[in-house]
Amino acid sequence: MTGGYLRFQCTTPNDRGVLPGIFFAVNGLAREGRLTAEQEEFRRTTNAWYDAAYTTPTDVDPTVYDPAVNPGAVAWFKPTARHLLDRIGGYLDILDAHGVPYVRLESADPGRVVYEDEDQIVVIPHPEP
Repeated sequence: MTGGYLRFQCTTPNDRGVLPGIFFAVNGLAREGRLTAEQEEFRRTTNAWYDAAYTTPTDVDPTVYDPAVNPGAVAWFKPTARHLLDRIGGYLDILDAHGVPYVRLESADPGRVVYEDEDQIVVIPHPEP
Protein backbone atom coordinates (compact mmCIF):
# COMPACT_ATOMS: atom_id res chain seq x y z
CA MET A 1 0.00 0.00 0.00
CA THR A 2 1.48 3.31 -1.03
CA GLY A 3 -0.47 5.70 1.15
CA GLY A 4 -4.03 5.74 -0.12
CA TYR A 5 -7.12 4.12 1.36
CA LEU A 6 -7.50 0.48 0.32
CA ARG A 7 -10.56 -1.60 -0.52
CA PHE A 8 -11.11 -5.05 -1.97
CA GLN A 9 -14.53 -5.43 -3.56
CA CYS A 10 -16.44 -7.75 -5.84
CA THR A 11 -17.12 -6.70 -9.40
CA THR A 12 -20.81 -7.64 -9.39
CA PRO A 13 -23.29 -5.39 -7.52
CA ASN A 14 -25.43 -6.85 -4.75
CA ASP A 15 -29.22 -6.43 -4.57
CA ARG A 16 -28.76 -2.83 -3.28
CA GLY A 17 -26.60 -1.96 -6.27
CA VAL A 18 -23.44 -1.78 -4.13
CA LEU A 19 -20.23 -3.60 -5.02
CA PRO A 20 -19.78 -5.70 -1.87
CA GLY A 21 -16.51 -6.02 -0.02
CA ILE A 22 -14.70 -9.30 0.37
CA PHE A 23 -15.86 -9.96 3.93
CA PHE A 24 -19.49 -9.61 2.87
CA ALA A 25 -18.87 -11.86 -0.15
CA VAL A 26 -17.19 -14.64 1.82
CA ASN A 27 -19.87 -14.48 4.52
CA GLY A 28 -22.46 -14.77 1.73
CA LEU A 29 -20.80 -17.92 0.43
CA ALA A 30 -20.93 -19.30 3.98
CA ARG A 31 -24.65 -18.46 4.33
CA GLU A 32 -25.24 -20.35 1.07
CA GLY A 33 -23.37 -23.38 2.47
CA ARG A 34 -20.76 -23.23 -0.30
CA LEU A 35 -17.57 -23.22 1.79
CA THR A 36 -15.45 -26.28 2.45
CA ALA A 37 -14.86 -27.23 6.08
CA GLU A 38 -11.37 -25.69 5.88
CA GLN A 39 -12.69 -22.46 4.33
CA GLU A 40 -15.44 -22.22 6.95
CA GLU A 41 -12.92 -22.71 9.76
CA PHE A 42 -10.75 -19.93 8.30
CA ARG A 43 -13.79 -17.66 7.91
CA ARG A 44 -15.05 -18.20 11.45
CA THR A 45 -11.70 -17.83 13.20
CA THR A 46 -10.52 -14.92 11.07
CA ASN A 47 -13.84 -13.07 11.30
CA ALA A 48 -13.55 -13.45 15.09
CA TRP A 49 -10.01 -12.05 14.94
CA TYR A 50 -11.18 -9.04 12.91
CA ASP A 51 -14.13 -8.50 15.25
CA ALA A 52 -11.67 -8.35 18.16
CA ALA A 53 -9.06 -6.27 16.30
CA TYR A 54 -11.19 -3.45 14.95
CA THR A 55 -14.47 -1.66 15.45
CA THR A 56 -17.56 -2.71 13.53
CA PRO A 57 -18.96 0.60 12.23
CA THR A 58 -22.59 -0.39 12.86
CA ASP A 59 -21.77 -0.96 16.56
CA VAL A 60 -20.99 2.78 16.74
CA ASP A 61 -23.58 4.05 14.26
CA PRO A 62 -26.35 1.59 13.32
CA THR A 63 -27.31 3.77 10.34
CA VAL A 64 -23.88 3.87 8.70
CA TYR A 65 -24.88 1.34 6.00
CA ASP A 66 -28.58 2.28 5.92
CA PRO A 67 -29.34 2.91 2.23
CA ALA A 68 -31.84 5.65 3.09
CA VAL A 69 -29.32 7.52 5.24
CA ASN A 70 -26.02 6.73 3.49
CA PRO A 71 -26.78 5.30 0.04
CA GLY A 72 -23.97 3.16 -1.35
CA ALA A 73 -21.79 3.42 1.77
CA VAL A 74 -18.69 1.21 1.72
CA ALA A 75 -15.69 0.72 4.01
CA TRP A 76 -12.03 1.35 3.14
CA PHE A 77 -8.93 0.47 5.16
CA LYS A 78 -6.81 3.43 6.24
CA PRO A 79 -3.18 3.48 5.08
CA THR A 80 -2.12 2.96 8.72
CA ALA A 81 -4.13 -0.28 9.06
CA ARG A 82 -1.42 -2.53 7.63
CA HIS A 83 -1.84 -4.90 10.59
CA LEU A 84 -5.37 -5.67 9.37
CA LEU A 85 -4.24 -6.58 5.86
CA ASP A 86 -2.16 -9.60 6.87
CA ARG A 87 -5.14 -11.98 6.77
CA ILE A 88 -6.85 -10.64 3.63
CA GLY A 89 -5.15 -13.24 1.44
CA GLY A 90 -7.24 -16.06 2.90
CA TYR A 91 -10.46 -14.29 1.95
CA LEU A 92 -9.14 -13.68 -1.56
CA ASP A 93 -8.18 -17.36 -1.83
CA ILE A 94 -11.76 -18.34 -0.95
CA LEU A 95 -13.21 -15.97 -3.54
CA ASP A 96 -10.77 -17.32 -6.15
CA ALA A 97 -11.74 -20.91 -5.32
CA HIS A 98 -15.41 -20.06 -5.90
CA GLY A 99 -14.87 -18.00 -9.04
CA VAL A 100 -16.00 -14.75 -7.43
CA PRO A 101 -14.24 -11.87 -9.20
CA TYR A 102 -12.92 -8.95 -7.17
CA VAL A 103 -10.64 -5.95 -7.54
CA ARG A 104 -8.14 -4.16 -5.32
CA LEU A 105 -8.77 -0.42 -5.18
CA GLU A 106 -6.60 2.33 -3.78
CA SER A 107 -7.64 5.97 -3.53
CA ALA A 108 -6.55 9.11 -1.74
CA ASP A 109 -10.18 10.32 -1.82
CA PRO A 110 -12.72 7.47 -2.18
CA GLY A 111 -15.80 9.53 -1.25
CA ARG A 112 -17.63 11.52 1.37
CA VAL A 113 -16.71 10.15 4.79
CA VAL A 114 -19.73 9.18 6.91
CA TYR A 115 -17.82 7.18 9.54
CA GLU A 116 -14.20 7.06 10.67
CA ASP A 117 -12.19 5.24 13.30
CA GLU A 118 -8.53 4.39 13.83
CA ASP A 119 -8.42 1.72 11.10
CA GLN A 120 -11.07 2.53 8.51
CA ILE A 121 -13.42 4.97 6.90
CA VAL A 122 -16.90 4.40 5.52
CA VAL A 123 -17.71 6.60 2.56
CA ILE A 124 -20.44 7.35 0.11
CA PRO A 125 -18.47 7.01 -3.12
CA HIS A 126 -18.04 9.97 -5.42
CA PRO A 127 -20.42 9.84 -8.40
CA GLU A 128 -19.03 8.28 -11.56
CA PRO A 129 -17.87 10.93 -14.04
